[in-house]
Amino acid sequence: MTNAVAADGTAPTLITSAQRALRLLAAAARYPKGATAKQLARDTDLALGTAYHLLRTLVHDRYLERRNGRYLTGPAVAGLIRDDGPATDRARLRALLGLLADELSAAVYFTWYRHGEVELIEAAEAPGAPLIDRHSWRVGAHAHAAGKTLLALMTAEERRAHLARYPMVPFTPYTLRDPACLPLLPRQGPRRAVPITQFQEYSLGSAGAAVPIVAGNGIGAISVSLPMAQAHRLAGIAAQLRTRLGEGFAAVAFGI
Repeated sequence: MTNAVAADGTAPTLITSAQRALRLLAAAARYPKGATAKQLARDTDLALGTAYHLLRTLVHDRYLERRNGRYLTGPAVAGLIRDDGPATDRARLRALLGLLADELSAAVYFTWYRHGEVELIEAAEAPGAPLIDRHSWRVGAHAHAAGKTLLALMTAEERRAHLARYPMVPFTPYTLRDPACLPLLPRQGPRRAVPITQFQEYSLGSAGAAVPIVAGNGIGAISVSLPMAQAHRLAGIAAQLRTRLGEGFAAVAFGI
């Protein structure tokens, strides 16, 4: 699916797209009997094409329902309107990842390093880009792009401790085995770093890329995966992630 295009012909940032989707959701909530796409586009000052693109995503993730050409709030909204807390924050993160996956046509993952462990927090797939196996996410951090990024951001002591608990065992014939070959990133200014990639190191038939997310002492990574048949798209997607993720995403991601 192609990226939505703003009225001025420019591609919106990913965070702007999330803001627009939330505006559409809020507008739809004002119509108990539902509203048409044209009504919602008018209410939110969005181009009709942009509105349609975001409405499809909101319907797909069950934040909206489409009945007889009109859009109404869907069952997933219940998780957003309960008392504020971890469940609400996680729902927001899940919605953002869903938008990313839809815009990039790639599976998207948010991983962080907390309490000495590499943890996969949320993930979203896209048509033609299913999620890869996550059962070995923690022990396979040296092999997938998100884990490599977190290892690159860790202090030398943190990295040694992690690799002592989870040695660099091979997952495929292409898995990196030498700790000295792991990439390193400074925690200051990580957005300027080149995205970290992997090709069939974690799972045969898949490729991945990741960019770092740093908020205070918290370190995380947004990563994508694609089937190897689409690996030619990886560099372009990684570049989009590197330049288009903003402060707003870090605030949501680390707020859960």
